[in-house]
Amino acid sequence: MFPKWTNRLPTMLLVGVLGGLLTVIGVVWYTFTPKFWRVGYMPTQPGSGFSHQIHAGKLGLDCRYCHSNVETSAEANIPTVSTCVGCHAEGHVNDQLFAKAENVQFIRDAWAKDESIEWRRVHKLPDYVRNFPHNIHVKAGVSCFSCHGNIMEQPVVHEVEPLSMGWCLECHRDPSPHLVPQDQVTNLAWVRSQISKLNDHGAPTGEFTGNPRAGGDPKDPTNPETPGGEALLRALAEKEGDLHILPTNCGACHY
Repeated sequence: MFPKWTNRLPTMLLVGVLGGLLTVIGVVWYTFTPKFWRVGYMPTQPGSGFSHQIHAGKLGLDCRYCHSNVETSAEANIPTVSTCVGCHAEGHVNDQLFAKAENVQFIRDAWAKDESIEWRRVHKLPDYVRNFPHNIHVKAGVSCFSCHGNIMEQPVVHEVEPLSMGWCLECHRDPSPHLVPQDQVTNLAWVRSQISKLNDHGAPTGEFTGNPRAGGDPKDPTNPETPGGEALLRALAEKEGDLHILPTNCGACHY
């Protein structure tokens, strides 16, 4: 009554349904993740914004000049308007050669009105996670570079890492590639030179592999002697005790 090929119809339908289901799972698996949704997030900031490329890169400002509480507080505080006005008040910086008056007028307006500048937050963890304790990580030797990327070259700050639970756990399971001496945590140029993969001529390639180099050239101020990540981790364990570092239990973040 029916053609012979209809005998294969149930099998074809089953294969089609399974194929469609696997495709949906694959799409959800890839797109419903922080790596897809959050990496690259770059909100528009008030006024002309703030260029880390100029301030941290060209001018070499230390991160702690603006984020002054990062060593003592869980939060990396946003600078007050008074910090900005310290440089950008009228007459402090040449409005023609350097910071154009129209680019910093929103700072002066906020200062005159005694108002805060409503900077838009870029890095934000979910509400069910206790926010990232900056002071603990900075004291452990985790550089700003490891989480925020090469911020010295970002004219507009954007999210470069997913900040997902899996991403955090990867570092806690093997933190040594991200550890640098504590006095170099905010020295982003030095950190970049340490974790950058080198070519055959010893020059940085722009690819970052962690902090594997335990040596260095004492005569080179950008690459002095460093104990390397493994030695730093051992020293940290001896100082703090194994029970107090590298937590991977739920209560370490969810409390």
